[in-house]
Amino acid sequence: MNKPEFVRDGKLIVESNYLDWLGEIKHQIHEAQYEAMKAVNTTIIKLYWEIGRSIAEKQAEGWGKSVVEQLSKDIQIEFPEIKGFGSRNLWYMMQFYVEYQGDEKLQPLVAEISWAKHLVIMTKCKDSLERQFYILATKKFGWTKNVLIHHIEQKSYEKYLIGQTNFDKTLPEKIRNQAALAVKDDYFVGYGELGDNHSEYELEQSIINNISSFLAEFGTDVMFAGSQYRLEVGGKEYFVDLMLYHRKMQCFIAIELKIGAFEPEYKGKMEFYLNVINDTIRLSHENPAIGIIICKSKNRTVVEYALRNSMMPIGVATYSITSELPDNYKHLLPEADKISNRLQNLVIE
Repeated sequence: MNKPEFVRDGKLIVESNYLDWLGEIKHQIHEAQYEAMKAVNTTIIKLYWEIGRSIAEKQAEGWGKSVVEQLSKDIQIEFPEIKGFGSRNLWYMMQFYVEYQGDEKLQPLVAEISWAKHLVIMTKCKDSLERQFYILATKKFGWTKNVLIHHIEQKSYEKYLIGQTNFDKTLPEKIRNQAALAVKDDYFVGYGELGDNHSEYELEQSIINNISSFLAEFGTDVMFAGSQYRLEVGGKEYFVDLMLYHRKMQCFIAIELKIGAFEPEYKGKMEFYLNVINDTIRLSHENPAIGIIICKSKNRTVVEYALRNSMMPIGVATYSITSELPDNYKHLLPEADKISNRLQNLVIE
């Protein structure tokens, strides 16, 4: 965009700071639009909550199910231009009220996301803590409805809770929680391109060919920086399989791909990469690089020993070519009180 020219006091003047000023105005408009959308959403959710409460009360009085059908018809006759009052949605409003009103953790969150996203969470997630996770994550990371559905289908809640990293002792507190959310215990790479006997090259190429889907596993703030990312040390070249950059955390994420089981020596190689990245690539204002070793399988005890004394932030995960979370993962989920404590990370910036 060219700098605009103005006539002031009969003279032609080029305002060199106009674009900065325009940027400020645009930002203010976007903020106002966002606040307006939040206000509208809060009003709609409050309305649906009250309608759901009223329907629940009438059902408790024995009015019967047919009254909801009649209510839907009468509302649509009175307000033909307004959508969302079909009988099915009215029943969802009642379910929303009944299932959330007695939950001290969920009730304060009802106005945080849109009705469409609430419906996704309410119909696909039955556990209260799981619902809390997806509401908080959707709000914090600005997930669209489709992104939210993707995370639910890929079991992001479970993968977040059982992730194996050493971030608590190796990362600055200001990005520790964000990093824990970005690094999961298992990544879905089932894009229909991999057979059971694939190579590391085939795995890497499949991820690159579907990079948008892969990045979605990390949230909305991650960019792809390259594959076979070149590092040079002592006149010798080294290559990181995948390099990402997290804008919000302001740090590089180095990823090594392995088609076999995790081995302790992989940790040492990743530490080498992270040291080089921090010394030769990282800028002064950026945070330490994070490493993720993604393997076909891992022994959780071996991983714990491997990471125990490491002073570099590393996570060890597996990858899956199917979306099903293995049954043996279920017993790894923490107790409810520990889950609640971890979910508090979602509200800490």
